[in-house]
Parts: sequence; structure tokens; C-alpha cells
Amino acid sequence: MAYTMTPTPAGPVGSQYCVCKVELSICGQNLLDRDVTSKSDPFCVLFMEVNGKWVELDRTETAVNNLNPAFAKKFIVDYHFEEVQKLKFALFDQDKSSMQLYEHDFLGEFSCTLGVIVSSKKITRTLLLGNGKPAGKGMITIAAQELSDNRVITLSVAGRKLDKKDLFGKSDPFLEFYKPGDDGKWMLVHRTEVIKYTLDPIWKPFSVPLVSLCDGDVEKLIKVICYDYDSDGGHDFIGEFQTSVARMCEAQDAFPLELECINPKKQKKKKNYKNSGIIIVKSCKVSTMPGYFLLLLAELGSSRAPPHPFCLPHPCYLSAIWAVGQIIQDYDSDKMFPALGFGAQLPSDWKVSHEFAINFNPTNPFCSGVEGIVQAYSACLPHIRFYGPTNFSPIINHVARFAAQATQQEAASQYFILLIITDGVISDMDETRHAVVQASKLPMSIIIVGVGNADFAAMEFLDGDSRVLRSHTGEEAVRDIVQFVPFRDFRNAPKETLAKAVLAELPQQVVQYFKHRNLPPINSEPA
Repeated sequence: MAYTMTPTPAGPVGSQYCVCKVELSICGQNLLDRDVTSKSDPFCVLFMEVNGKWVELDRTETAVNNLNPAFAKKFIVDYHFEEVQKLKFALFDQDKSSMQLYEHDFLGEFSCTLGVIVSSKKITRTLLLGNGKPAGKGMITIAAQELSDNRVITLSVAGRKLDKKDLFGKSDPFLEFYKPGDDGKWMLVHRTEVIKYTLDPIWKPFSVPLVSLCDGDVEKLIKVICYDYDSDGGHDFIGEFQTSVARMCEAQDAFPLELECINPKKQKKKKNYKNSGIIIVKSCKVSTMPGYFLLLLAELGSSRAPPHPFCLPHPCYLSAIWAVGQIIQDYDSDKMFPALGFGAQLPSDWKVSHEFAINFNPTNPFCSGVEGIVQAYSACLPHIRFYGPTNFSPIINHVARFAAQATQQEAASQYFILLIITDGVISDMDETRHAVVQASKLPMSIIIVGVGNADFAAMEFLDGDSRVLRSHTGEEAVRDIVQFVPFRDFRNAPKETLAKAVLAELPQQVVQYFKHRNLPPINSEPA
């Protein structure tokens, strides 16, 4: 077992963008005793795999004469949900003052991905020697805790004497909250519910992460826009204003903060124009909550919920399955995935199916891990004929039925991810738009990987990054749940690059759903 020392990075480790910082606490139990006249003096070294090599990140202090150490030094790592971050924890008995690890007695090691630790929140595993055998009765316990800004802002907002926009009634007002993006454009953060037929609305109190609303900077300006809701999506502008969290926090229960809602066009045209109504901040409170995202992943990983469905159509790149699957599987408790296909003629009647189990077992379409999906897919290919049209709605509705059952949950325990890999253009666009809009109300996300050189404009339309998706009847999606990525953009890139692009929006979508439903992780504790 050869270990060499590499320079230890200063501060947290990881690449430039991360979901959050994770603090790892390490304990050892029943470690090997390598000293003759006393007990071992253990310390733990953390390694991360970088470009196929183990690189040392940090070390704990040495616990003198202790076979059951609880190390005070914590490891802080940048956590990237969309990456496979392989870690190794190696324990040594310190014999000399040397920094070279080969100068110290090896006590055992344990390797896993950071995702495994995060999804379990706390794990205890057997330590292994270099030959793969157990290091006596030695065990290691690793616990993860989120260190990101976990402040949450809770707002209670109302309106008074808003402009009347409807010809035969009053207005149906709602608010949208925006923060400035890196590109200088305003980015939507939160949308309230619509209050019907009133010029004096009282919206339900709501909470959003402070980092989402203002990047954690309470002095940063945010924009609030008031609209009159129209069912055709052409909402009428009532007015807007800019403020900050610090200003809104001046509001107290007995002393609400009143902000003028201004319509700039009316302000220019009318000399006597005052405002288009008043928005009243009844209360604004910033509080600290437990690390929500990691608690969610821990709960989703430990639950026995139906696993994430995968959908695999005809010719696709197995690397797309591997890139996404190897990350997602860390957050599934039993690693059993139902794998479905669509757009093919099946034996023996050769009818076109838009929803079939690729293992040809409709009562049990589950595959064991990513390897099982790949094996079932490869075995399926010789027995089917690829055939159009490419209908997405049946497979989306299939997963939505499972997700709909999970809406009865009282805590954040089940979330569904539908991965669609396709080389075809959507044939049932109206039905698919409707299916996505309905699915946006459910605990599910849809990832689409487009393979080949087809025109994927329809896929990009479903991905509501730049606009709110509407069904053919005009109903708006409650939230953006679709992420589309064309495989051709990553054909010559490392598979990790594809995974990052595909999974970039997933953490936010998961948290957004459970926050919107006010569903806490089961393992959460009062702040």
C-alpha cells in the first residue's frame, strides 16, 4: 500500500460551482492496535479521485492512545450533485512526526462517493486493508452536514387599491419577485398565487431561501411586479417597484411597510398620477433552517419509495445512460429502476407501443442498477423494430401516475425523475405540453437527452428556462420541471460534462417542489 503526500489545498475543495459545502465528521471504532506498549494514535486522511489518481485533500488531528477516536477536525468539501465525487478515507497510526504516510502504520481505509454519504446523511462501514480483507473489527463512521447559507425569508404581503384591469370586474392580482442575474437581466425567483376579483388582495405567507431571493445579500435590490391574471397567459401589467430584504425587514406586525406600485407609462402620461396601488409588507422575517437540500437527499435516499423511472427509446448512446444513471443511483435506496421504451413494434403482433418494459416483463419492469438497465436495453434491441411516431405523453403520464400517489405524503420522502433519451421529433406536442403542465404540480422532473441530428426545437420549447410553458389550453406550468440537453453538443466531451449539464437544474427543482408544498424532510430538526 503506497501512499504519497500531495500538497493540501487551502480551504474547501471541489470545482468552481457547487450546490453547497458539506462538512464531514469522522469517527473510528475498534481500530487496530499497532503499538506494543500503548494503543494506536490514529489520524484520518481524506483523498479524492482526480483524473484517475487519489489526491490528498486534508487530514484530521491525531487522537493519542485511542482505538475509538472522534476527530474534532472536520473535512469541508464542495458538494456537486451532478458529479461522481469519489472519496477515500484512510486511517493511520502516527509513529513519527513525518508528513510522509509511508512512515506511519496503516490501520485501514474505506472508499465511496460523496453522494452515498449525502444520501444517507450518516454511514458506518468496515475498514479494509490493502488486500481487501477487513482491518480486524475496525469501523469508520462518516456524517455529513450542509454548511451553505441556510437562511430563509418568510413574507406576508397584501395589496390595497390596485388598478382595475378587468372590464366587467375587478382585477385578479398576483406578484412576481425578481433578482438581478449575472447577465444583468432580472431573474424570476417566486410567483405568488392569484387572488380573484379584488383590488385589495391578501396573499398567503410564503418562504424562499434567502440565497435564492437576493444571493444572501440583504442590501441587494430586488424587483417586484404586480400583474392582473388572464387565462390566456397575456397578463396585464399593474405596476412594479424595487426594494431590498433589509428594507422589507423594517415591517413589523403592528407597523407594516407600504410600497408604491408604479406603472412607468402611466407615470409619464398623467401629471396627477400617484401610483397604481400599494403593496403592503405585513411581515418579513429571516430565519435559519436546517440544511434543507442535504436533508432532502438523505430522506429520499433512505426511503423505500418507488425508484426513479428511466425511459429508453431507440438508438441511443449508452454513455448517456451511464453519465446520468451513475449519479442518480446513489440517491435510490434499492437501486432498482423500471426501464421503459417507446416508439417500437413489439413481437409477436408487431403493434406499435409507446410504453413497454424493455425487459419484456410488464409486471416487473425493474432493472438492477445502471448495469441492469444497460443489459436489458442491449438484450431488447434484437427483438424489436423501431417505429414512429414519437409520442412522449404516454410515458410522462405513466410516471405522473406514480408521482400523483406521492402527493399524499406528509414529509419530503418521494420524488420521481424521468430520463428520456430520444432521437426523434415529438409527434404529440399538444398532448405532451398538457402532460408536462400537469406533471409540474407533482413531485417529478423530466430530463430529455436528444441524440442525433434531428430538429430538437420542440424539446427546447418544453424546457421552460426562458419562458413559462403553457398547455394548448393556455394553462401555465406551476414550475419548470424539464431539462433538455442535445447529446451532439457533448459528443467529444468527457461524460462528466454531459452529466453536469443534464442534472444542473435538478437540485433546485427538488427543493422548489417540497418548499412550495411546505413539506419538511422527515429528519429535520427545529432551528
